[in-house]
Parts: sequence; C-alpha cells; structure tokens
Amino acid sequence: MHQLIASPHNGTFLVARPGARAGMQIPRAMYAQLASIAGSSSSLPDWLLDGARTAWGLDLAGVPMREAVLVRPETRLGYGRATYEINKGCNFNCEHCYLAERKFEGLPWEGKARLLRLLRDAGVLWLQFTGGEPLIDRDFMDAYVLAHRSGMLIEILTNGSRLHRSEVIEMLRELPPHKVTVSLYGATSDSFDSLTRKKGAFKLVEKGLSAASKAGIALELALIITKHNAHELDAMRALADRYGAGRTEYGTISPTYSGTPDPLAAQAPGFLNGTSVFKGCPAGHTFFHVDPHGLATMCKVGRENPIDLMTEGMDGFLRLPGIADAQMLRTGGCGGCQLSGTCRVCRPLAKAYQEAKAPLNTYCRHGREEAQ
Repeated sequence: MHQLIASPHNGTFLVARPGARAGMQIPRAMYAQLASIAGSSSSLPDWLLDGARTAWGLDLAGVPMREAVLVRPETRLGYGRATYEINKGCNFNCEHCYLAERKFEGLPWEGKARLLRLLRDAGVLWLQFTGGEPLIDRDFMDAYVLAHRSGMLIEILTNGSRLHRSEVIEMLRELPPHKVTVSLYGATSDSFDSLTRKKGAFKLVEKGLSAASKAGIALELALIITKHNAHELDAMRALADRYGAGRTEYGTISPTYSGTPDPLAAQAPGFLNGTSVFKGCPAGHTFFHVDPHGLATMCKVGRENPIDLMTEGMDGFLRLPGIADAQMLRTGGCGGCQLSGTCRVCRPLAKAYQEAKAPLNTYCRHGREEAQ
C-alpha cells in the first residue's frame, strides 16, 4: 500500500500523504521523474526522501518506489475535487436537512466501482463521501477502500452515528482519511436529539468521536447552529476542543436544493452568516458533485441538467462546464439587480431560496437593507 501520492492537480503537481495535512508542491520535472520510475523497485530520489522527513517525519530510505509512492497520471480533464453522495438515506431525520427526499437507493456495487474509476480517471484527487449518511450504505467500506487505493485523499462527511464501529475505526486507522468531518447539532441530548428527531443520537455521536480521537483519526466538527442549540454554542466549541478536533461554524440554514422551505424553520435568530462577497465559483470546471445514481452536476445545490456518467462515461464531463455557466447566469428575481456586484449568494442557491419563497433578508442584500 502506498504511503505517498504524487498527482497532477489543477495545473500543479503535488505530493501528499493520506491522513496528513501537510503536502509538497513540486515542479513538472520532479513529477516526471517519479512517473518514470512508478511501480518499479527503484529507490526514491534524494529530494523526495528529504521532503518526506521534513513534511511528515517519514523515513523512506530503502523502501522501493512501488511500495512508497502511487503516481497518478495526467488526464485530459482538470477536475481535482468531487463530492460523492453515495446514498441519500439517513438514520437521522434532521429538521434542517437540505435534501428534499432521503431514500435508500443508488447504484449496485458494480456501478459504484465503475463510477469511482471514472472519478479517478477525471483527475479527482480530493474526494468527499457524503449522503444522506454515507456510513450506513452497505457498500461504503468497499467504496472507501477502492477510492483510497486509487490514490484519492478522502474526506468523510458524516453524522458520526456509525463512527464508533470497530470495523470502521480499523479501516480508517489502516487507510487514513484526509479528515472525518462530523456534523454537531448540539452539546446535550436535549438539543441534539430534538434537531435530529432521533432519540439517543447524541450519545452515539459522542461514542464515535471518542473512538476516532483515540485512534488518531483527523477530525473536524461542523457546528450547525439552529434554534435548538444556539444557547449551547460555547459548549459545542468546548466539545470540539475536548476531542482535539478543528471546527467550522454554520449559522445559515438553507432551503432544500429543490426549493422547498421546510428547513428554514430551524434557523436561529441572529445567526445568519455574514459571508463574503460572491466573486465566482469553479463548480463544474474544477470540481463537481455526483448523486447516488451516478448523475453529475456542478455542485450539491446546482443540480439542473444532470449528466448520466453511467451512460455517457468520461465524455459526459465535457458538457459540465457549459451547464455550470448557464446556471450561474442571474435570471428571474436576480436579473438586472443593481447590487449583484456585492451579492453574497451564488445563483443556484439564490434560486432555491426564491423557489422556497424565503424572506429576502435571509439571503439578499435588498431584504436586509429594507429590514434595517
């Protein structure tokens, strides 16, 4: 099993180590040198031996190239990242969920394996497994192993309820992810179980965080601030610190991606994020989203005109940039807006808010200025 990955990435060349944040950017000549000895019994170049010691404290002296470094080939496509919604099914029933439906369905294993190879061949280096809840998919562990052995750096976006299972922890210890991001919905059972509408959910998540922390797995907590838990924000931060996890806070609740308003009821007053001005997005150009059926779209929100990768294969990716550009055009209620230069919301998300008939002040500067 490889210890390092050498890969093209959006016009650059990287050397990365699964499970580690640090990495190395190298020139094309060094990448070509590694590619020329890939899969061989040759020794690693001195510059890589020195770099591995500096970046990761890793001594690879005497380890042959075929055991130390997986070299990803250059591809005709420039997609460096992707999210894979392996299954929309979930064992929680969260009030704020952006998925309109949470059905347990998707590709059979043969389809999942083919899809992951397509992602690899499209150049995907950074892969996020998401759902629904990815760990409840019957093929998740096999999919994770295949993606890892294909040379992808993996993030798992999970509710944490299955993270404590010994087979999961053992797999993650043997094949380290880039990180595991656990959504945190409160600091007590009362708030957490209320939002997830799942009795015992908080205890399951604490059990998973404890197991992952003890195993040395890179953790991050996504603190989801809602009306159920806003009063516990300091305690939620302390919980992240207790498990040695990084944290990111999310205070804005979105409608479903199909434009229904139900999740907005969970919004905590006073916690609409002051996000930065939207200056464009490479969605559909350098990254994309894939749903459980192998349908590729520009992102999780902009799901118009999906491309069926299972029928179109690699050629389908060639149409994705044009589809993404069309969804970024300001139409409907945003057409001709005089404040578009300082807007903080991308067009696909604004459309979801508009279809949900959300109050203007939840996503638009016009509404916020009127409220003031």
